[in-house]
Amino acid sequence: MTDHMAPPNPEDQNPTTAQTTQPAQIVQPPQVDQATQIAQWGRAYTSPDITVYYNIKRCIHFAACIRGLPEVFDTNQKPWIQPDKADANKVAEVVRRCPTGALHYILTDGPAEQPELTTIDVRQNGPNFLRGDLTIAAPSDAEPAGTVKETRAALCRCGGSKNKPFCDGTHRTIGFQASGGQKINTY
Repeated sequence: MTDHMAPPNPEDQNPTTAQTTQPAQIVQPPQVDQATQIAQWGRAYTSPDITVYYNIKRCIHFAACIRGLPEVFDTNQKPWIQPDKADANKVAEVVRRCPTGALHYILTDGPAEQPELTTIDVRQNGPNFLRGDLTIAAPSDAEPAGTVKETRAALCRCGGSKNKPFCDGTHRTIGFQASGGQKINTY
């Protein structure tokens, strides 16, 4: 049996025509103005000291809000979010527990939510929970779509979400199973 080798390409040997490798360029993500960001957050629930925003398409019913402040986040009440039922700073603290980014807030007299150290929490049989200064390039059919500036997100890992890249909870209904890592967000 004979080894067949392709003849050398003359262009590979000619230094005047050989291509040089360029260093990778870092591309800065597009800026997202505050009005666009707030529009991506969903419906507003307002009290004198805080406004809580809820995007139903991002909620996977992790229920950190309900466990944290059941008097504010009560699915048996209309509206189900009543931010005036607790101290605004406590409401903000519980909103920050939401691992999906379905909940956000703006304090009337207080600081905006600051990103935490960037982490990815791979959940057993569930999504990837991301925290940090995130920029997500979501497709046009996602909710929200386009460039999404975020501090918290749950990204689909099962492949079944109808709102990719975001998790919509489908992993529970399709029986998705996969190992997870150590829990970082223990809310």
